[in-house]
Amino acid sequence: MKRLKTGDWVVVADGARGIVLVNDGTALEPALSTVRTYGQDNPKTSEQGRDKPPRTFESVGTRRSAAEGPDLHQRAEDRFVADIIADLARDADGNAFANVVIVAPPAALGEMRKAAGDGLSARVSAWIDKDLTKEPVPSITKAVMRALED
Repeated sequence: MKRLKTGDWVVVADGARGIVLVNDGTALEPALSTVRTYGQDNPKTSEQGRDKPPRTFESVGTRRSAAEGPDLHQRAEDRFVADIIADLARDADGNAFANVVIVAPPAALGEMRKAAGDGLSARVSAWIDKDLTKEPVPSITKAVMRALED
């Protein structure tokens, strides 16, 4: 059974919001406080990019077909998550924390794992696939403690 020790960090993020918390309490009675928050305004793809899908031409003949355009909304979310991980990697290099628990929805968690280097990955004590970004800090604390006990 893992516990959240004093000084451990908890990162809760998705593609639009993020919060970095530190445990100022004990392993038995954690008390999370905010280190920093993240946020971005990410409108849907149709409001960000092209109005028509790109077209492709057949190599033989005159046929054309539509190709799927890039998902600009998803790209912005992935970039946002990568920026959070880059900040955490800098913090890890500066020894700001010994262990970190990362909580995110499955899609964002996958991007975070890809973006995390060896130095940061070695300090991650748990990857928790839950979306807790809209929850208050006491609810986040309870959910993280429950997930670490499992």
